[in-house]
Amino acid sequence: MTQADTADTLASPGRIPTLDLIRGLAVLGILAVNAGGFAATLSAYGSPGLWPFADTGASAAAQWLVDALFHQKFIALFSMLFGASLFLVGGEREDAARGRLLRRRLFWLAVIALIHGLAIWWGDVLLLYAWSGLFVMLARSWRAATLLRTGLVLFGLFSLVQIVAPLGLLFAPTEVQARIAAEMTPTAAQIAQVRADIADAAGSLAGAYRQNFGAWVQLQMSSLMVFVFPTVGLMMIGLGLLKTGFLSGARSVLLYCSVVGAGAVALAVVAGLAGLDDLAHVRALWSAGVEGLLNPLIGLGYASVLILIWKAGRAGFLAPLAAAGRMALTNYLAQSILMTSLFYGGRGLGLMGQVDRPMLWLIVIGVWALQLVWSPLWLRRFRMGPAEWAWRCLTQGRRLPIQKPG
Repeated sequence: MTQADTADTLASPGRIPTLDLIRGLAVLGILAVNAGGFAATLSAYGSPGLWPFADTGASAAAQWLVDALFHQKFIALFSMLFGASLFLVGGEREDAARGRLLRRRLFWLAVIALIHGLAIWWGDVLLLYAWSGLFVMLARSWRAATLLRTGLVLFGLFSLVQIVAPLGLLFAPTEVQARIAAEMTPTAAQIAQVRADIADAAGSLAGAYRQNFGAWVQLQMSSLMVFVFPTVGLMMIGLGLLKTGFLSGARSVLLYCSVVGAGAVALAVVAGLAGLDDLAHVRALWSAGVEGLLNPLIGLGYASVLILIWKAGRAGFLAPLAAAGRMALTNYLAQSILMTSLFYGGRGLGLMGQVDRPMLWLIVIGVWALQLVWSPLWLRRFRMGPAEWAWRCLTQGRRLPIQKPG
C-alpha cells in the first residue's frame, strides 16, 4: 500500500478516521465470536456441553480466548457506532429531509437483514439494528448527557437482571436448585438431537436451510423482544459519545488513557470469570451478568488504544483496518458467505461439526488476513464497498457512482 493510499484511507473527505478504525476493529472482532455459530448449530454454539468436541484442553483454552477478549466487546462497539451513525446520517430531528433519508436507510437495512438471515446465516444482527434504530432515531437530538444517562440505565438494568436473578436462586429451596442444576446438564437425548441437527445442516442444502431457518426464528424472537433494550442503550451511549467528541478523538489524551486503564481492570475481571467457567468448569450463572456489564467498557478501552495511536500520528500502519471499517457491511456479509461456504452442506464443504475451536481460530485469522488485504485493494479503485454502495443507492432511490475517477 502506497503512502498516498494510506493517506486516502485515513483522511477521506467527509469521514471521521477514528470511526473507521474502530469500526474495522469491531467487524473483525465479531467474527471471532460468531465463528462457533458457523461451525455448529445454535444449540451447540450456546452450550459447552453440547459442543461436538470435548470441552477440555486446547478446545477449552480457545473458547476462553473468545470469552475473555472478544465476546460482547466488539458487538457492543458495533452497536455504539451504529447509534452514532444515526445522527451522522439523519442529523437533528428538525431536518425533515435527512429524517426521511434515515428512515429509508433503516428500512433497506431491514431488507438486507432478512436476506442475510434467511438466505445466508441465522446469526444476523442487522434486523435488530434496524428495529432498535427506529427508537434511537427519535432521540438523536437529545443532549449528550441525556443520551449517556438513558443509555446507561437501559443497558445497566438489563445486565443487573442477569446478575440479581441468578443470585436469587441461592435462597431458593434445595429441590428448586437441584432441578435447575439438572436442567443445565445436557441429557443424552439433547446431545443426540444436536448431533442429528449438525448432520442435517452438513449433509444437504435443504438440511442447511432447514436448520438455518429454525435458528433464525429462535434468535430473532429473543432479539426483537428482549435484546432490543440493551441494544438501544448501547446505541444511545454511542451517540452520546459522538456528541461529546470522544469517538472522533477530540478529547484529552488523559481521558483516553483513563478509559484504557479502566478497560484493562475490567478485562482482568472478565478474563478471570471466563477462566473459572471455561477452564475450571466452575459455572456461576451470575457471572454472565457481571461480564455483560463490563464488556462495553473493555470495548471502549480497545477503541481508546486506537484513538491514542491516531492522536499520536502513528496510525498509518492501521490503514488496512480503517479500510475494513469503511467496508464494514460488505465485510460482515462476506464473513457469513465465506464461513457458511465452509460449514454448510449443499452449497459448501459441509464441515459443520468437524472443526474444533483451535482450528476454527486459524480459519478466523485467515479471513481477517483476507479482509485486511482486499479492503484497501478494493478502495483503491472504488469509492465504497459493494454492499455499502447498494445500500446507499436503495436509500437514495438512484444509481450512484461507485468507481473512482481515473
